[in-house]
Parts: sequence; C-alpha cells; structure tokens
Amino acid sequence: MVRRASAFAILVLCSSLLSTDAAGGGGGGNGGGTTFNVMSYGAKPGTKHESTQAFMKAWNAACNTNGKATVLVPAGVYLLGETIFQGPCKSQIPITVQVEGTLQAVSDASAYSGPGWISFSHIDGLVLTGGGTIDGQGNSLWKYNDCKTNRDCVHLAASIYINKVSNGMMSSMHLINSMGFHMHVTNCRMIKLQGLTISAPGDSPNTDGLHISKSNMVKVSESVIKTGDDCISIGQGANNVTVNKITCGPGHGISVGSLGKEPKELDVTGLIVQNCTLRGTTNGIRIKTFAASDSSRASGFLFQDIIVDSVQNPIIIDQNYGSKSTKPSLVKISNVVYQNIRGTTASPVAVSLKCSSGAPCQNVQLYNIDLQATGNVRPTSVCSSANVGYSGVQNPPACKPGDVLEHVTSGARCLHPRWR
Repeated sequence: MVRRASAFAILVLCSSLLSTDAAGGGGGGNGGGTTFNVMSYGAKPGTKHESTQAFMKAWNAACNTNGKATVLVPAGVYLLGETIFQGPCKSQIPITVQVEGTLQAVSDASAYSGPGWISFSHIDGLVLTGGGTIDGQGNSLWKYNDCKTNRDCVHLAASIYINKVSNGMMSSMHLINSMGFHMHVTNCRMIKLQGLTISAPGDSPNTDGLHISKSNMVKVSESVIKTGDDCISIGQGANNVTVNKITCGPGHGISVGSLGKEPKELDVTGLIVQNCTLRGTTNGIRIKTFAASDSSRASGFLFQDIIVDSVQNPIIIDQNYGSKSTKPSLVKISNVVYQNIRGTTASPVAVSLKCSSGAPCQNVQLYNIDLQATGNVRPTSVCSSANVGYSGVQNPPACKPGDVLEHVTSGARCLHPRWR
C-alpha cells in the first residue's frame, strides 16, 4: 500500500538559502559605500556606441575595492557585446550591480565566443537588481538556430550566464528576447532569484527562461516566465532546488532535463516545485531523459499545488526523449511525488509516465490529481515500466492493467514485466 510518510520523508531537503537584501544604489551613493557609475568609465547611452569596456572597467574598480560597492547603470539604453564580470573580488561584502537602464546586445553571433552575453564568474557575494531590462535582441539571430535538426548544435549565448558564483541574488529584473537561454546558472551555490519577468515569443527557439545545472541550493520564486522553450529547466548536477510561485506560459513547461545526453552526467536530487501556474504550455511538469544514456540518478522530487490551464501533457515522464535509439535510457528516476495537480488538459493523455525498460521508475506517487479536458474527450493515463502508487482523487483514472500493469488494493501500480 501507499506509504505517505516514507514518500515525503525522502523529499525533505536540508537546505537553507541565503537571504540577501537588494542594495539600493542611486546616482548619489549606496548607503555609505562607493558607487561606480558606468558613465564615469566611458559608457554612453544609445545604440550607436558600444559600452562593453566601460562596464567591465566599472566592475573591475568595484571588485578591487574593500568595502561596500555598487556598479550603477543609470537610465538609458546601453549597447553591449560579450561582457564578463570576473572575480574573485577583494571585499567580503556582496557587490551590487544596480541596473536602472536597458542593456541591449550586439546583434552579431560572431561577437560571442563564450556561453554568455553577460557573464558573472568566480564571485562570492553578488546582488543584481534595479528594475532594468536585459534585451538579448535574439529575434535577429533565431533564424540561425538549427537545434531542432542538429543534436550537436552550438547554442547561442545566454543573456545572463552565472558561473561559479556563491551567495548571489537577482531580483526585480526584466529579461527579453534572449539569443539562447535567458539565464543559465551553473557551478553555483546559494543563489536566490525572485521577482523576475522573462519574455520571448512562443515560437522562439531554445529561449529557456532559466536553466540550472551543476549547482546546489538555488531558489527561484515569484516570477513570470513566457518563452519559446522550458520556462525553467533543471539540468545535470542540480541539487536542492526550490521553485515557488512561478507563472509559466507560453513555453514548454517546467522540466527536469533533458538528462543523459552527455556521457557520465551528474545526478539530480532534491527538487521542490510548488504553487505554480502554467497556462497554454506544450508540457506541464515534465521529466525527460535521452535514450541510450549512461547511468545516473534523478531522485527526490516534489511537485505540489500546481494549476494547469489548457496545458498539453500536464504530467509527463519521457525517457525516450530526443533520440531514435532502441537502447533504453539508464537514468534512474525514483521517489517522485505529484500532489494537488489540478486544472485543464489540452491533450487526451493527461498523465503519461513512460519510463525506461532499462531503469524502471521507482516509487512514483500521485495524490489528488484532478485534470479536466478542455474538449469532449475524457482524459486518460498511460504508464510503462513504472512503479506507481495512487491516493485521493484521480482524474484521469489511474493506469489500467495491461502488458506491464497490475492492480493492487491501494491503487494501480505499473510494473515492468520482470517484476510480475
């Protein structure tokens, strides 16, 4: 029978994210610290003059200061090429980057040699805030994206690339029309992202709102994300991530993965997604892994209190993603809880748990699932190679017995043939 206590016990995350207050930083100072105005280092508003070097000079001056420092970007539009804010910095006090204007990317893919347009690297203590706009101008470059047909494509630069940063916070910022990802957080620890608005057309390619990989203790909250790809994607090596109060759509939903594309990928453990609303997305809550992958683990996930509005594939596990290989995925998915998922489905299959025959899913629990069809078709569930328990309301009905299914008294459990 379903063991609720044990199912939730494996999802308790012993993590405490750093709460960092967003520093002020107006034109006149920053509460006793030193303000480094990018205009004092040669930045010029307007789209004819590139201000990349001026921004990095202002950053370097702040980074080499002992004490509280703010890099100030006043109101106006500033044209930037590839811009790298590099640490480590002298002060033990977080540096604030106060963006009050609009940063606009150079519309030339050859101008970016690295993974990011604006990069923050090797920094302990960072606050990015100010209510400004990060405009990737990706609409002029999306036509060069061939990732739909080329598995080995080179991704265009992420608007914000955060690498090897600890104790960081980003709040009250607007990101629009990225070339590639809007944000990529990787190799980081204790990062807090809140109050963001991220927007790109629904047909813009690979414009994920936020991609998190190889990082520990990342908290994302109170943000609105509208993109042409995943609103939030969780990649290899992401651990102890919480996602709370996100409004997503259009886009591809909130995804774990895709996992297993590269050799010897790192495990993904400890994910909480709660109090989110998805509208008109092509997927809802999704876990996706490549076929023919190396062994790894994806475990300890809680998806709770999620509203879906005209969403295709509201609950989906797809372990044959992005590949025509007949070899099964070896990413082992286990200890996953879906609780209080409700709303409307735009696809006839509302719950699809298609796990790997080579590494069947273990301990997938569905509590109180209520998904109504937008049309006259009654929604259904599909399961394969998955060990599933049910409790409470189940609409669509739990998986029916079949080649790999068998009923138990507590609900329906989808079993791999070798377990029968």
